[in-house]
Amino acid sequence: MGEQAVTPTGPDGDAGPAADTGGGSGADGGGVDRAAPATGATTAGMTADGRPAASAGVPGAGMTADAGGTGTPRELTADLVPGPGGVMTDEVGVVTGELTLLTRYADGQVTLTVQYKDADEWYAVTGGTAKLADPADLDAVHTVAVALLHRPEG
Repeated sequence: MGEQAVTPTGPDGDAGPAADTGGGSGADGGGVDRAAPATGATTAGMTADGRPAASAGVPGAGMTADAGGTGTPRELTADLVPGPGGVMTDEVGVVTGELTLLTRYADGQVTLTVQYKDADEWYAVTGGTAKLADPADLDAVHTVAVALLHRPEG
């Protein structure tokens, strides 16, 4: 017999919404959209006797109210080569060479961090934090940040 996949379901028994795996757009410098993994109920909310289970909060059930109105954290990345002067960071000063930019939205705020390509440590871009009223604007912020920082020709 073959294996079967278990699909998380909502309280009404139908399949929950698919996770946003995005793909970024080519215009953002090869960005990759990564949504935090969703967690939630894996049953239809029914008890053995057929009566609905008592109401319970299910974090990550697709409601922005679950996360204090801020939604799921989102991240976009892009590889870049900064121009002369590199990128100023809070932790180590200027970084140069092949870098990866991470633009992250969480808790109503966007944060820019960089790392040397394929390294483990991330550094906060100096001045790279701002409030962001609409999480949908993350794509535009990332596109602008890449356009400002990626200067391989100098």
